[in-house]
Amino acid sequence: METPVYTAGLFDNRTTTAAITPLQACGANYIRNSNVLRLPSGRWQYLPAGGSEPVTVEADDPGALRQIAESRAWLKLGTVPGLPGPQQDAAARALLSMRALLQPNGASTAAWHSIWKYSWPRDSSFVAAAFAHTGHSSEAYQILTYNAATQRADGTWEARTKLDGSGPPDEREWQLDGNGWVPWATWQWYQTAPLEDRRARLAGLYPMIQRAADYAAGSLDAAGLPPASPDYWELGTETANIGTAAPLLSGLNSAVDLANALGQSVDAARWTIAADRLSTAISKYFAPLGYQRTVDGLHGFDSAAAFMAPPFNDAPADLPTALDTTYHALVRANGGVVPGNDPDFDWGNVTWTPSTSFFALAWAGLAETGKAQAALDWLLSKRNLLGELPELVDGDGNPASTVPLAWTASLLLLTLVQLQTHTIKTPPPAH
Repeated sequence: METPVYTAGLFDNRTTTAAITPLQACGANYIRNSNVLRLPSGRWQYLPAGGSEPVTVEADDPGALRQIAESRAWLKLGTVPGLPGPQQDAAARALLSMRALLQPNGASTAAWHSIWKYSWPRDSSFVAAAFAHTGHSSEAYQILTYNAATQRADGTWEARTKLDGSGPPDEREWQLDGNGWVPWATWQWYQTAPLEDRRARLAGLYPMIQRAADYAAGSLDAAGLPPASPDYWELGTETANIGTAAPLLSGLNSAVDLANALGQSVDAARWTIAADRLSTAISKYFAPLGYQRTVDGLHGFDSAAAFMAPPFNDAPADLPTALDTTYHALVRANGGVVPGNDPDFDWGNVTWTPSTSFFALAWAGLAETGKAQAALDWLLSKRNLLGELPELVDGDGNPASTVPLAWTASLLLLTLVQLQTHTIKTPPPAH
């Protein structure tokens, strides 16, 4: 079955975002390191300052040139990771796409089309971490403050929110993994933030961390497992799943370290107990199954097994073998992987770039460079003609669905940083 392509790229003027359609992208290309499009005619197309619709102008239009210069200056405020050539080209494009999807209020849009035009705590946490590790600390902090503003009173998050922060767009069931991802992203931001004010800024985020970690700790059952919850598939499971348990462990470990940074020893002690219980439960119930999707062993392998690896968690000794087994169970003919092989859900031949990127990042964290590079090379080969990263790759190996996807862009950047510098740390296990 053919999988449609909805979008091909983005226009952006820092206050407004607009999608580039596949038709607009035909024969076009971006002016290097910008969101200004060069058309086949040689004319340029861009979203002017204060405008809401793209305009077509002559080459070297002054307004377009100003926008190009501003984009390039912003990139230079941080780093563009990767080797010169395709890696750095893709990294620059990923950074500019994440920035285009970041709204002035800190909402990080998953993608600029239809049901993707919302902010997910999970996706936005990865974007915040990627901004943090490429030297764009203010953008990372902006996302975290949005997540703090949209946290529910009980310490959890809706599955996704409208971009104005007013609440969820529908009745989609909320997902507990956000209580792990947001503290993890906050911890990653803190490792890279400017020293002169990071402690004061962390204090501003700490009530969010406190509520999130308290809920996570309180959610564990007598066995130390979290409740059944929809995972990143956004589908529920009847028993605890690794796509929730692994992020929660990372989040609790992150919360403990952040609490210690602020001298909150009582909080740290409470969350240490919870983290230890969850870690023990993962070892007891998930490890014997090779970190499959659910503890009942009925729902197959899951790419979320990669969440047990750095930079999320210190890898258990058996994880490298489990990751290899999982990858081989999920890889498809087009070279990418599906999220999982749950017998109750058929992904067909369409593969997910985020799930494939989970393995690239995990292998980079485990210093399995050859495997990480192979997965990264596959991802780079699936960029569209504008150099953007898609959400899906169809059975014929072509970009599909919405393009670009912020989650995939962030995973690419984190993988490149880790391969190049090995500087992305993992929250220390709480003791």
